[in-house]
Amino acid sequence: MSDFRGRITIEAGKRGGKPCIRGLRITVYDVLGWLASGMSNAEILADFPDLTAEDIQASLAFAADRDHHLVAASP
Repeated sequence: MSDFRGRITIEAGKRGGKPCIRGLRITVYDVLGWLASGMSNAEILADFPDLTAEDIQASLAFAADRDHHLVAASP
């Protein structure tokens, strides 16, 4: 799995403290949303030239890692 820790930053005053890509104002959730809407990596990179393919991979790795920490609530 890709190590996202060097690419994903969280700053309290930026985008409400959401995880961003390399300190940019582009969040992990922005990238995931674009992918979920059907945009290809190439389309994202063309529309957002500040991003790299590694940034997209780091967003996916971040989401996968976060999912591992979810715990089901007991009834």
